[in-house]
Parts: sequence; structure tokens; C-alpha cells
Amino acid sequence: MLKVLFLCTSNSCRSQMAEGWTRRLHGDKFEAYSAGIDPAGLHPLAALVMKEAGVDISAQKSKNVRVLRRVAFDCVVTVCDRARENCPIFPGKTKMLHHDFEDPVLARGTEEERLEVFRRVRDHIKAFVAGLPEHLRNRRTS
Repeated sequence: MLKVLFLCTSNSCRSQMAEGWTRRLHGDKFEAYSAGIDPAGLHPLAALVMKEAGVDISAQKSKNVRVLRRVAFDCVVTVCDRARENCPIFPGKTKMLHHDFEDPVLARGTEEERLEVFRRVRDHIKAFVAGLPEHLRNRRTS
């Protein structure tokens, strides 16, 4: 099974959603992890919108990427520009992918308006994760 890490700034939304979607869509191919450069805890709206989609991430914990330094990842996916800019070096033939997803935590407005942003990001991440095997086939080793 390939080990894939989703890396974000705070490991509160985007990387957590990606981990959940990977477990759901590709649990037979990938062992999914998520971490952050500066972890801030799982955002409750991320857990809520994932549960709406049938994926329970409420037990996932926010963690610093340093706690995973001994894991030999086959692929690291940075899901925001800040994580990409501050990404630690991964030894070996780790494939690096990047996709800058909108940060739903920055959404303003009513709760329903904020939920719509979280749902949109959730769906974009699902589409990206659904294509993950293809992304990896088309990506060179860094």
C-alpha cells in the first residue's frame, strides 16, 4: 500500500478532508495521513460537511508534520501554497504533488454561507482525490 501525506498549514480542514476522502475512495491502495506546518485542531465545520457526504473524520487529530518524520511516504501532497513553501525535505523517491485549495476557514458571512464554502472545498478535494492514482502515474519522482 502506498503511503500518502496531505500537508497543510494548520491541518484543520483541507488536509483532513483529503485524508478522509482518500480513506473512503482509495483505502485499498493508499494509507492516508495528514499533518500541518502549524497544527490548529480539526475544524468543526470540516467534520460536519464531511459527515454530510458520508465520511466521518471526527476522530482524526490535527498533528505537526514533525511527528511523521520517520514515515517513508511514497507521496506528499501540499494542499496550500504556505505548506508548499514551508514543506520539509522528504528523503528518497517521495513524489511531490501540489494543489492550492481555497481555505474555507477564511470564509465570512452567515453560518450557511460559511458552510457553502466548506462544502465547495470538500467537493473540490473529493474530485482531486478521486484522480489521485492518475496524478501519481503522471508525476515524476522529485
